[in-house]
Amino acid sequence: MSAAEDLPQLMSRVALRDRVAFERLYRATCAHLLGVAFRILNNRDRAEEVLQEAFMNVWHNAAGYNPAVASPMTWLINIVRNKAIDAVRSGKTERSATVALDDEGMDVAADDSLQPQQLLDDSLLKVKIDRCMGELNASQRQALALAYYRGMVHTDIAEALNAPLGTAKAWVRRGLDKLKSCLEAAGVAA
Repeated sequence: MSAAEDLPQLMSRVALRDRVAFERLYRATCAHLLGVAFRILNNRDRAEEVLQEAFMNVWHNAAGYNPAVASPMTWLINIVRNKAIDAVRSGKTERSATVALDDEGMDVAADDSLQPQQLLDDSLLKVKIDRCMGELNASQRQALALAYYRGMVHTDIAEALNAPLGTAKAWVRRGLDKLKSCLEAAGVAA
């Protein structure tokens, strides 16, 4: 029995989820069906994708095949053809939705702060500052944070930390001196 004469029998077995029959159906028809897809798409990779999608359809819908309406090969060609046409339409939609950028759209001012070397330098500086802040005692860190991040003056710092005014001033002054010495030793310029 030739492959063409065997196709109706293979289709009926594929409808019953027979994997061996599906493989035989594929081997018997894939070359011709790839040619159909290629003629429509004119691209081998896309034609292979379409063929794969078409055979997924065949596997899932083989039970819907009616031998009274079409021969197996006609039914298969129709599936591949429809998938290929859908792929062409989909490609046209993608191309029409894509807008070409003109030269003006590409003229974006570079932000030096986002350059890799600058980001690395900033990161290394932050590590050095964090290390030096870690060398301060907790009271000094809190006093400096309140002064520089919250904009508090000595009296506000003393009140916030529940400490005498002279102590709060000392924490800020000694903290700044220690931080300055540490940063200079780490090579961080003021």
